[in-house]
Amino acid sequence: MPDDATPARRIHALAGWRRWLLWPLGLLIRLWSRTLRLEADAATLAALTKTDEPLLFTLWHNRLFIAPPIFYRYRHGKRLHALVSASKDGAWLAAFFETIGMHTVRGSSSRFGREALHALAEQVRAGHDVGITPDGPRGPLYDFKGGSVLLARRTGATTLLFGVTFTRAWRLPSWDHFVVPYPFSRVLVSAELWPAPRVEGTPQPVDALRTRLLALNPD
Repeated sequence: MPDDATPARRIHALAGWRRWLLWPLGLLIRLWSRTLRLEADAATLAALTKTDEPLLFTLWHNRLFIAPPIFYRYRHGKRLHALVSASKDGAWLAAFFETIGMHTVRGSSSRFGREALHALAEQVRAGHDVGITPDGPRGPLYDFKGGSVLLARRTGATTLLFGVTFTRAWRLPSWDHFVVPYPFSRVLVSAELWPAPRVEGTPQPVDALRTRLLALNPD
């Protein structure tokens, strides 16, 4: 039982007609994504199609638009779970993710950190992939927070660093300069696998992961 001084924790959800409002947007995004010409070299294809174990699908927040079509093209038979805030804003995002076939774990790094980490670990142990934006949901831009490394250490899961180069795209005036590729444009995909540190006391490779993720996503 929670202590009386502990604020009640509530996970906001979207219901009724509000959920239906998102379906046209979800359909538009799915159709838009099908027009994109994805290109990947042999090493990237080998990393993306490694389906014998769950992966921590790791990308910068401003590359989120392209993540679902790449995941569903190359990760056949896998389910992707993403952490979404328990707030009212997060309720809209979680409902939208459902319209494009993604699954969510609700929580936040500030209020629901332990619960969220536990829930994500459970999905990994069940054999599902987990999507992580190490600089999300509010930045700073390209700041690689250590939660994904902690999750990798706890579960033994391999991290897949995911990179995208856009040939033609819009950049939105948001904190992360969110990138939306033009319809029918080429999207160059790159990926690397990083095994989880398995020895206690091994330094967390946060700086190395940030450096490689930046290199895979030239702006």
